[in-house]
Amino acid sequence: MDELKIYLDRDINRDLIKTKKIAIIGFGSQGYGQSTNLKDSGCDVILGLRLGGKSDVKAKDYGFKTMSIEDAVKQADIIQILIPDELQAKVYEQQIKPYLRKGQYLMFSHGFNIHYKKIVAPDDVNVIMVAPKGPGHTVRSEYLDGRGVPSLIAVYQNPSGDAKEVALSYASAIGAGRAGIIETTFREETETDLFGEQAVICGGVSALIKAGFDTLVEAGYSPYMAYFEVLHEMKLLVDLINQGGLADMRYSISNTAEYGDMTRGPKVIGEQSKQAMKDLLKDIQSGAFADEFLNEMDTGCENFNRLRKENADHLIEKVGEKIRSSFVWGNKDKIIDKNRN
Repeated sequence: MDELKIYLDRDINRDLIKTKKIAIIGFGSQGYGQSTNLKDSGCDVILGLRLGGKSDVKAKDYGFKTMSIEDAVKQADIIQILIPDELQAKVYEQQIKPYLRKGQYLMFSHGFNIHYKKIVAPDDVNVIMVAPKGPGHTVRSEYLDGRGVPSLIAVYQNPSGDAKEVALSYASAIGAGRAGIIETTFREETETDLFGEQAVICGGVSALIKAGFDTLVEAGYSPYMAYFEVLHEMKLLVDLINQGGLADMRYSISNTAEYGDMTRGPKVIGEQSKQAMKDLLKDIQSGAFADEFLNEMDTGCENFNRLRKENADHLIEKVGEKIRSSFVWGNKDKIIDKNRN
């Protein structure tokens, strides 16, 4: 195992980023979190948006100078593209590429389009990544609390010779230097990120929770009890795992739970599940998943929208909504306000 190098604020030229004009393209979750943190850190930030759109209105409400994407690219030293993966290539070709100039920094928070060569930047443009390992709303809430979200950085092209230093300085300005920054590659970030989302933290966990919920409800147990046992407690245990690994979680639970964990867990997630994970990883590595996803986005999202509706209509969502609205637990200090961020 290679030695782990973690960069903190003390290792970084934090003033470097303040010498650059930064254009944030997009004001979704990451656009909101990163741009507001950069602004509060004293950086020169403009936003490239569809003028008159919802994001433009929200950004202006936060005091940002907004303009067309084309104008933002013309003015900026750094162009951070924070619109959805499926839109990036088209926007890049039409509204960014024609206005790029030598020595600019093209930045991403996910390596998808660069790694799969959906975007190919000119050789004289720096290509870097700063990828917070958390949603944009958490990037913002942690910053406001004096903390930060750990982030990855990567350098794909470095004609100016200082791409890594710029990436580190940017990461520090959004708060990552308070928590820790790790250097990786576009390939490694993209493939491990997609795998983690599909097999574990989004797809795997969601499927596991729903399967557990359905099993209890179909066996005649109350859906409210099922919700508490397979979904509500998940957050409490994940907090322990996040802070101290599986060992802290097992230290905190009962002997009964720990024994059940170690003896029954592998029966649910066993060799068949691991083989399925290997198959997912092959699709990610080959680009098959990327092509499937982009094709779905380009052809009307029929399957995507059907799956969204099926999941929204699942009983666990109805039960959860009722429970959360009836309890004080978790209802205060919500991170997301859909009207403002």
